[in-house]
Amino acid sequence: MSTSTLGGHVNTTADQQTGARQRRRKHSDEFKADAVAACMQPGVSIAAIAMVRGVNANLLRRWVQEAELKPANGTGHSVAARDVAPAERKPSFVAVSLPPPTAPLPTSDIRIELHRGATAITVTWPASAAGECAAWMRELLR
Repeated sequence: MSTSTLGGHVNTTADQQTGARQRRRKHSDEFKADAVAACMQPGVSIAAIAMVRGVNANLLRRWVQEAELKPANGTGHSVAARDVAPAERKPSFVAVSLPPPTAPLPTSDIRIELHRGATAITVTWPASAAGECAAWMRELLR
């Protein structure tokens, strides 16, 4: 390692060989397919798979996207919906059957039972006035 001081800062860098360039690694189709298959498992992180296999996560993510775009039957080129520009997407509607509306359930009353010593009080309040009941309870419990 070489160490140099530049303007009061210490710069530590590894010595690099001159003339020797790193070449881009080439990965076999089998390696790519295996890595993509591992990414397709539920609950698996692409970044974790990339780290285990020693590749860049962005590269593996690109392989996954390319695999998703390949047609399953090999007859033509398929395009995922997320890759189509929003202006090119056409809305699609799906008919949904809903059960017939039911009559609203009869509202029951709010029933409060208070016990203090030998005394018991039961208060019945209309559910339609639940807000007023809550205010009354707050005052009562002060």
